[in-house]
Amino acid sequence: MTDHVAPRWGSSALVVIDMQADFAAIGGTVEVAPRVDELAAAFRRTGRPIVHIVRLYPPGSSDVDLPRRGTTTIVAPGTPGAGLLAGPAAPVGLDTGLLLSGRPQEIGDHEIVLFKPRWGAFYRTVLEQWLRDRGADTLVVCGCNLPNCPRATLFEASERDFRTVLATDAVSQTSAERLADLAGIGVTLTTTAEITERLSAT
Repeated sequence: MTDHVAPRWGSSALVVIDMQADFAAIGGTVEVAPRVDELAAAFRRTGRPIVHIVRLYPPGSSDVDLPRRGTTTIVAPGTPGAGLLAGPAAPVGLDTGLLLSGRPQEIGDHEIVLFKPRWGAFYRTVLEQWLRDRGADTLVVCGCNLPNCPRATLFEASERDFRTVLATDAVSQTSAERLADLAGIGVTLTTTAEITERLSAT
């Protein structure tokens, strides 16, 4: 690992991807939820930023991905299925009007929910600026369905020169090939326990 990609834990932020009720059926997502909660608790204890990224599919919206457009009924605004499955310290009702406008919903100190209109969390969102404003240069990613949105987000983060970390036991749908793919672009692969230990030492 080079100095250019090595995590800086004291300036890290947690990005939780698509941990929503309607995505719970994706294999392994329910199983990783407790470790997502552990990571969020560790970042709160150390006062580090947390971003919960969500999808919302309003009927007929152009923000529905092309493969799902016209066929999907999941994560509709205002439905229980759009609600957060893991991460927040207490149940959170999503302000879908605020989120769909592109603005973050604050749910705690240095903790927000943010809507993304496509696979990657940086596309047409304020994520990069929000992180830069808080001095974050290292992103720890966890959540739902690695080959889709977490992977896209990690590539986008790398393109913006963030140091990237994947909590391999706090993300669903992993495989050796998928992890090797991410290691090849400099993503640090580690576990919830190791991340928590590193944060505690900062």
